[in-house]
Amino acid sequence: MNNNWEYDYSELYHGQNQKNDPQGQEPVNTQEQTEGNEQQNGEPKKKHRPNAKRIAAAAALVLFCGAASFGGGYAGYRMARGAGTTVIRHAQTVQSDEGAAPAPGSALSVKDVAKIVGPSVVEVTTEQVTTHPIFGQFVQGGAGSGVILSQDGYIITNNHVVQGATQVKVRLTDGSEYEAKIVGMDSKTDVAVLKVQAEGLASVVVGDSDLIEVGEPVIAVGNPLGRLGGSVTSGIVSALDRTITVGNEEMHLLQMDAAVSPGNSGGGLFNERGELIGIVNAKSGGENTEGIGFAIPVNTAVRVAQELMDNGYVTGRPGMGVTVIQITDPQTAYSYGVSQAGVYVRDVNKGGAAEKAGLKPGDRFVSVDGVAVSETGDVTGALAKHQVGDTIDVQVARGKQMVSASIVLEELKPQQPAQQEG
Repeated sequence: MNNNWEYDYSELYHGQNQKNDPQGQEPVNTQEQTEGNEQQNGEPKKKHRPNAKRIAAAAALVLFCGAASFGGGYAGYRMARGAGTTVIRHAQTVQSDEGAAPAPGSALSVKDVAKIVGPSVVEVTTEQVTTHPIFGQFVQGGAGSGVILSQDGYIITNNHVVQGATQVKVRLTDGSEYEAKIVGMDSKTDVAVLKVQAEGLASVVVGDSDLIEVGEPVIAVGNPLGRLGGSVTSGIVSALDRTITVGNEEMHLLQMDAAVSPGNSGGGLFNERGELIGIVNAKSGGENTEGIGFAIPVNTAVRVAQELMDNGYVTGRPGMGVTVIQITDPQTAYSYGVSQAGVYVRDVNKGGAAEKAGLKPGDRFVSVDGVAVSETGDVTGALAKHQVGDTIDVQVARGKQMVSASIVLEELKPQQPAQQEG
């Protein structure tokens, strides 16, 4: 059975601010995809473009810790240093004969958790300038959610919420608005970190997703439809470690039945003690399904966020040093000047592994490590089996010629981050 799991993102300004587009048609997407950033449903991903049948709702939850203890649920917290003086707060655990367990305390009601975590929920709005060779330039906007990680303005959200954005804004529950800079993005785990210039923000207390049990109550707080910030839904953990594919990226996620809607992407999932246990990012895209949502386990999300804060990218991942795009229809093929569908080299990093091995822009992947390539996931799947320094064999079509190359994989680094903390 082919399940349709999709990201959730809410479009705010669809059809507005368009230039030179008298027919109001949506342009062919020309945003290239880097390694680890695959296309959705086998097509070039249309940035921030709303289609309820194809975009899945990712529930955003937000966690606020207003005190060192609430309801007796916190005996305290440990501090983990981030970049500079940044501190991410983690719920204290105690050791027992059975191993680590949360500090003892009473479970809180949904009402109490909502009050506690609410101030840490933020609304994230984005704008992206898209240029089409025929229809010209227009601005697309969208909305998601985020969770305040630290009092000095670091915010965690989803990669798919801010990817390609030329402007990002954050709105707090008190109505304050800030311009946000993208510190780093990771498409493989769908995690991104933003930074706003503010102090004393209501940061979350991070729980431990390894301690979650099926049936445990959970609470989601987010910004459904991009207009209903602070909305609260509740449910239970339905399953652990679900392996699903979203946008051709295989992920290991928590499953829950708390209601999620477009615009919830990038928020947090909370347990009954008000601890952040996940960043919700996807749900079933089927028309006849409900109560099936997914969240990135907080241990994964915060680990990646810390790497982004410290380095701007996740270190140690292998890459070829190319940007690829998947072509699936004649219109897109025409836009890129190619004659057939396939996975193409869009750009080659100067001085990178692929350039050293002789790959060129316009090459069409035929196979990687002897496995035929039909979608970008075939390329990234092959890379996932290797480490930095390994050699992979690649065959590409260049015009009417077949070219073989052996590429020594290098560490995958972002060539030009969209924005840097200033």
